[in-house]
Amino acid sequence: MAEVSRDGDLSSSSAAVHIIYYAEKPDDEELEAFHLHILDSVLGSDGAAKKALIYSYKTVASGFSAKLIAE
Repeated sequence: MAEVSRDGDLSSSSAAVHIIYYAEKPDDEELEAFHLHILDSVLGSDGAAKKALIYSYKTVASGFSAKLIAE
């Protein structure tokens, strides 16, 4: 599983940008909040999710890009 280091450090040479695509958009939640919620559940904290999120795609597709460290 990929994740941000526990201290939120994204400067590691092993960090890479990943694009995550979702076929369905949530009906009851803003897309960026939804993307942060997904990252939070993987990374373990809201702060780590906010540091990792690079861009939230909202127009044509639902997805986001995030800088993650393979672990």
